[in-house]
Parts: sequence; structure tokens; C-alpha cells
Amino acid sequence: MAKLHFFYSTMNAGKSTALLQSNHNYLESDLKTMLFIPEEIGTKSNGKIISRIGLKADAIVVNKNYCFYDEIEKTKYKEISCIFIDEAQFLSKKQVHNLGRIADELNIPVMCYGIRTDFQGELFEGSKELLALADNLKELKTICSLCDKKATMVVRINQDGEVILKGEKILIGGNEKYKTLCRKHFRELTKLI
Repeated sequence: MAKLHFFYSTMNAGKSTALLQSNHNYLESDLKTMLFIPEEIGTKSNGKIISRIGLKADAIVVNKNYCFYDEIEKTKYKEISCIFIDEAQFLSKKQVHNLGRIADELNIPVMCYGIRTDFQGELFEGSKELLALADNLKELKTICSLCDKKATMVVRINQDGEVILKGEKILIGGNEKYKTLCRKHFRELTKLI
């Protein structure tokens, strides 16, 4: 029986690298995969999953209305060995349910990679649903930017490096906009928890 997997972490933990390495392993064995990326990232990356260390692969860009189950069922899905989704935090609740159906009914493993919480410590919709429904949860670890503890949170920063507590839930950026922190430093800097 295929499973729905969720690999989660903060930024800079190597999620995209891990996804691309797993995909490479399938391809090296002459197995067919499908890669997806939500439009929040995919439109900026020209339909590519790109890791910070330079690995990349083409992916199908999907919006919030994309029905994974219906679209996969229309393909030669019995030839697909695995489905990979990067930035899964941007998926809708319904899309996560669709991914569970793909694993259960079409017997295709689904590997989702994403961030658990936003800069205010709140779960993203896709992550919340994956944490509830995934068969396997795997935390990919990185360290706090202020100490050597495990980072579990992110904060948004301005151009002067000051923490920002309000703003749009989704603001795409890298180290120039976000810092990874342990819970202790997140609490000290934000007073949100």
C-alpha cells in the first residue's frame, strides 16, 4: 500500500535537496516520477524545483484549484512510481485530501516537502492538513541562527535585520527576509508564544 509522506522543517534544512535526491534515485532505476510545485514558488522559479545548493528539476506548477487526483487519474498513472511535491505548505486542505486519495486508491507514493509554520508561528494550511493525515512524518533538521539548538521556527526580518511581526502570511524570500530560530529565541524576539 502506498503512503502519503510529509517531510517538514524550517527554511535552510535541505528539503528541496532531499526531494531532488529522492527523485534522482527513482530516475536512476528507470522509474517514472512526477514533480509539482505550487504557483507561489513555481511562477518565480520558471516551473523548476531549485535547491539552495544548485540542484534543480522541472516541475508542474499548480494553483489552489488544481485537482491532483483528477489530473493524475487522467494520465498513465500505473506507470508512475512516485509523486513529489515541493513547498507543500502552500497546498489547500482539499489538495492534501486528494494526495491521500492518490496514495490510497491509485497506490502511488506521495512525498510532500514543506515548511511547518509561518513567521508568526502559525501552521500553514497545507502543513496543518499533512500533519493530520500523512502516514509518515519526518522532520528535517537545521540549527538556530542564534545558537546551536535545533531550529523549529522562522522570523521575518526587514533590510536592517529587525524582526517583523505583521504582514502578509506569504512573502517569498530567502535569508534576506527570514531567519531560522529555536523556540526559545523565537519567543524572546517575537513575544508571540
